[in-house]
Amino acid sequence: MNWREEWKPLAVIVAVFLACFYLPVGVPRFDNAILEAFHLVKWYAQEHVLLCLIPAFFIAGAISVFVSQGAVMKYLGAKANKVLAYGVAAVSGTILAVCSCTVLPLFAGIYRMGAGLGPACAFLYSGPAINVLAIVMTARILGPEMGIARAVGAILFSVVIGLLMHFFFRKEEAERQVIQMAQIEEEVKRPLWQNALYFASMVAILVFANWGAPQTDSGLWATIFGAKWMLTSAFSVALGVMLVRWFDVKLWKVGTAAIPVVLLAVFFPGQPLLAFTAGVIGLSAFTSTDEGEVGDWFSSSWGFAKQILPLLLFGVLIAGALLGRVGNEGLIPSQWVASAVGGNSFWANFFASFAGAFMYFATLTEVPILQGLIGAGMGKGPALALLLAGPALSLPNMLVINSIMGVKKTVVFVSLVIVMATFSGLLYGSIWG
Repeated sequence: MNWREEWKPLAVIVAVFLACFYLPVGVPRFDNAILEAFHLVKWYAQEHVLLCLIPAFFIAGAISVFVSQGAVMKYLGAKANKVLAYGVAAVSGTILAVCSCTVLPLFAGIYRMGAGLGPACAFLYSGPAINVLAIVMTARILGPEMGIARAVGAILFSVVIGLLMHFFFRKEEAERQVIQMAQIEEEVKRPLWQNALYFASMVAILVFANWGAPQTDSGLWATIFGAKWMLTSAFSVALGVMLVRWFDVKLWKVGTAAIPVVLLAVFFPGQPLLAFTAGVIGLSAFTSTDEGEVGDWFSSSWGFAKQILPLLLFGVLIAGALLGRVGNEGLIPSQWVASAVGGNSFWANFFASFAGAFMYFATLTEVPILQGLIGAGMGKGPALALLLAGPALSLPNMLVINSIMGVKKTVVFVSLVIVMATFSGLLYGSIWG
C-alpha cells in the first residue's frame, strides 16, 4: 500500500463520513434550509427554465450557427471600434429584461464566436443590470435619485468592467485573436436583414413571454402585460414563417408542431405555459431531426443546455439552502443581513455588495426585497451597492461563468463588480444618505 498516493482518497472518504455522521438532521434551522433549497429550485424550474432559459439556449445556439465569426469580431472583437463595441454591449439590458442566469447562454454564444473579453463581459454585466422596467420600478418605489443612480452606475459599470477585463487579460486576448484570425471564414448564406429579423423574433419571444406585471393596472406597461401572450404568439408565428421561407424547413413540420400549440391555447386559455411548452417540444422535434444547418442549430443549443443547466440548478439549490426564498430563511438568519447593512460604513457597503453577489434575484424581485430591508434599517448606500451587484451576479451565475472563462477571469470579474459596487454605495450614501 502506497500511502503517499492513497491518503487523498482516504481523507475524502473520512471527510464525507464525518459530514454524514454529524449531519444536523432534526435541527429546525437545518431542516428548514433543506426545504427552502428544494422550494427555490422548484420555483426556479417552474418560472425560469421554460420561459427564460430555453429561449436563451436557442438564441445562443443560433448565434453559434447562423452568425458569422467575422461579423462578431467586426463589431465586438478585439480590433472593433471601441465606442461601438462597448456601446452596444452596455445598453443591451434595455432590450433584454433577463436575470443573471438567462444572460449566460447569450454571453457564452457571443464569447465563443469571437467577441472580445471586454465587450463580452460588458454584455454579461449589462444584460441583467440595465433593465428598463427594473430601473423604472426602482425610481417609483425607492425614489428617483436611487433609480437614476442605478441606471447611471450600471451603464458605467459595464463599460469600466469590460475595459478592465480586457486590460488585465490583454496578452491572452491577443493570442486568442491570432487563433481566430487564422480560422477560415464561412460563406454567408443569407443577407444580414434576414438574420436580424430572425434573431429579433426570438428575442421578442424571450422578452414578452417573461414580461412582468407592473405596479398599476393602467398605462403602457400594463397594456403590454395584458397582451404579452398575444405578442409572444405573433412573434412565434413570424419565427415559423422565417424558418420555412429562409431556412428551408418543410411547411408540414412547422404545421405539425403548431397544431398541439393551437389546441392547448384554445382549450386551456388560462394556462399559457402548456401551449408554450408544446411549442418548445415541437421546435425541438423538427430541428433535432434536421440534417442541415437547422439541425446544427439544435445541436449547438443542446450543447449550451448540457453545460449550463446542471450548474444553474445546483447553484440555485445551494443558494436556497443558504439564504432561502424571499420572505423565508435558510441557514443564514435574515436578521444578520439586516443588521450588517445599516448606516454607510465601508463594511456595510461591502457586505451588501458581497451578499448581493451571491444571492439569486429573479428579474424585478430585487426592488421589493430592498424595500423591506430599507424598512428594517438598511442604509441607502448599501441599498445601491446591492442593486449594482445583486441582479448581475449570483452563485449559479458564477458557477457557469467559471465553466466558460475559467477560474482566474471569473474571480477578477466578480471582484470588480463587488469592489465597484462597494465604493459606489459609499459615494452615494455620503451624498444622499
